[in-house]
Amino acid sequence: ISESQVRGIILDDGEKMFSKSVIITAGTFLNGVIHIGLQKLSSGRAGERTATGITEDLAKHGFEFGRLKTGTPPRLHRDSINFEQMELQVPDNPPQPFSFWTENINRKQVNCHIAHTNQKTHEILRQGFDESPMFTGRITSPGPRYCPSIEDKVNRFTERDRHQLFLEPEGYESPEIYLNGFSTSLSEQIQLRAIRSVAGLENAEILRLGYAVEYDFFPPHQLKYTLETHKIAHLFFAGQINGTSGYEEAAAQGIMAGINAAMICLNQPAFRLKRSEAYIGVLVDDLINKSTLEPYRMFTSRAEFRLQLRQDNADLRLAQHGYRIGLIDDRKYSRVEHKTKQIADLKKYVSREKILPEKFNAYYESRTSPIIRPTHLETLTRRPEISLAEMLDLLKNNGHDSEVVQEVEFGIKYAGYIKRNLDLMARFQQYEEKKIPAQFDYTQIDALSSEAKEKLHKIKPDNFGQASRISGVSPADLSVLLIHLERMKYRKDVSRETVN
Repeated sequence: ISESQVRGIILDDGEKMFSKSVIITAGTFLNGVIHIGLQKLSSGRAGERTATGITEDLAKHGFEFGRLKTGTPPRLHRDSINFEQMELQVPDNPPQPFSFWTENINRKQVNCHIAHTNQKTHEILRQGFDESPMFTGRITSPGPRYCPSIEDKVNRFTERDRHQLFLEPEGYESPEIYLNGFSTSLSEQIQLRAIRSVAGLENAEILRLGYAVEYDFFPPHQLKYTLETHKIAHLFFAGQINGTSGYEEAAAQGIMAGINAAMICLNQPAFRLKRSEAYIGVLVDDLINKSTLEPYRMFTSRAEFRLQLRQDNADLRLAQHGYRIGLIDDRKYSRVEHKTKQIADLKKYVSREKILPEKFNAYYESRTSPIIRPTHLETLTRRPEISLAEMLDLLKNNGHDSEVVQEVEFGIKYAGYIKRNLDLMARFQQYEEKKIPAQFDYTQIDALSSEAKEKLHKIKPDNFGQASRISGVSPADLSVLLIHLERMKYRKDVSRETVN
């Protein structure tokens, strides 16, 4: 780092690698410490070295940091498990791809299984509490609220006589089974005895013990929306270093930091997604404005506009961004354009096409109220019990892709809610367009509360919308800030007129 800009990285052996931008995706490795019972190991992940020196180097440049904790369950050998004593969980048929570019999945699908702990399991787990790093105070860092360890569940929910375990294969060739729901930091002996008390796991062999890991993180109020740090230009943080937990959360930050690090190298404008556009936008906005005192997980309930942010319309919402910045090629984007046109054509068709009473009533009989005159498909689709795809079949107009029909039907059935959402998004956008100068001095506004001055100065919001979402900034503070921003705009306008 020189002149408040990152220049590259230095490896353990002293070799220097230079770059215009650097992304730190350290996971749980920054000064990582693993706990298994009373055993304490310096490690970022089982069997791998911890990363030392990076936290200390960044602290010298004025970065704040803290400690968080997460955990992982044991991995069991597949051949040591009696799956017949467990509840079978078969895959989706047909399996639904995550990617819009994948037309179908032909790979063999693998079964999962459900098992349950029991009262004997809980008794064994309690016997290990006196050596638990959680209960003995050896671990002081906060862990993920929504993924508690098995000992935490047994301790907190004493009324429950069993907890669900989900057995997931790690891969086609791997013998490892991931024991989801049994995250633990108890001793090896307790882990093995407790696992073998579960039906079907009487002869289970542990390939890797469960453990807790404590690691350094950097509170994310120190970041811009691009995930570039405020203090050091061209330096980006992504993943658990920002206080998040979970693979999807890490992937979301990774792609945003990666895009913006590349934009710097290409001398292109920065890229960001708003809360109203994507869950990635919600995630980044929450991290920066609310920061986090515990590992953050992304939930649909955190998004005000979740009715619009659906998995089935992600291509319609985001492909244009991907195409513009070069992540989606012409062939893929033309597919999205074709789908958009199909949706528009089908919307037009259902809004003008009518169905005759004799055809509709004969087909639906007592399933819905009969009609007495020709009625538009759009009107009938509003009925909860009516499927648009079914009516299109009835009219022999069934050549549409299922995802196109689903998008049109959703738009019709939830039209009132969608309109309300769009109105909220328009108001939200007005606030986002009220920009705040980067060097705005909040300390000079006497009417702002002390907490608001502190939080606004710390986070340095880009716009009024962002300022309104910072915890500790009250409605009264926002009114004062809005008045000052309007005064600034008025002075600029007057100054411009005077010059002209």
